[in-house]
Amino acid sequence: MRIRIVDAFTDRPFAGNPAGVLLLDDFPDDDRLQKIALEVNHAETAFAHRLPEGGEADWALRWFTPATEVAMCGHATLATAHVLHTTGAHEGTVRFATRSGVLVGTPEEDGSITLDFPTAPLTRVEVPDGVAEALGAEPRTAFDTGPNVGDLVLELADEKTVHALTPDHKALAAYSERGIIATARAEDATRGYDFVSRCFFPNVGIDEDPVTGSAHTALAPFWSERLGRTDLTGLQASPRSGRVHTRLRGDRTLLSGRAVTVIEGELLA
Repeated sequence: MRIRIVDAFTDRPFAGNPAGVLLLDDFPDDDRLQKIALEVNHAETAFAHRLPEGGEADWALRWFTPATEVAMCGHATLATAHVLHTTGAHEGTVRFATRSGVLVGTPEEDGSITLDFPTAPLTRVEVPDGVAEALGAEPRTAFDTGPNVGDLVLELADEKTVHALTPDHKALAAYSERGIIATARAEDATRGYDFVSRCFFPNVGIDEDPVTGSAHTALAPFWSERLGRTDLTGLQASPRSGRVHTRLRGDRTLLSGRAVTVIEGELLA
């Protein structure tokens, strides 16, 4: 069984967000999938198998962290589309059947891949008591992203504050189903990005995710409303870092980025 490690939302190795990708004949039992994901030990491992022709999707796709299966993952979807395209397993636009409905990946002429994801609904909520202490900064506003994403978006004062965060990950786990998205407007738009973010997901076994595609389905409408533009670029300011280009299209958000395969190997177990 062939396994590939792909760095997503980056054009160079050892940056962006790494994901394991396995193309299968069918899905084995969940326990085996979880054990493989724990062995790979990246934020997500993607498992995909081809579906019969003529249906609404081309491939079935599931994502597992080292601790649990998740309902949506952007970077591992980008990584899977990249593997299908670069290996010749699938040509052109690919439709994935997932727990979040049919998600689409389209290779572009410039080498990037565009994902078509559902836009996260944002509901303004009160900043929870204690979250400032857990995060290490005082949020200006807070928004719930709904059950499909399961995060709490916290707007911070400025970009420097986002970069400087040293949160208490255990304490953050109490404030959302999946995790916390901390974000702020870019200080200098000439640097090629419009907003910054960092994402903390202790509830699914990921203290800080390097680059989170699914979070940008919430960040796109959040910043589009504030900046007055539907096409934006986000910098996820983790130590590995990565950029996600977003295009808000009503109830759909297009996420674009590049990916690089860095390791290929054989799963022997």
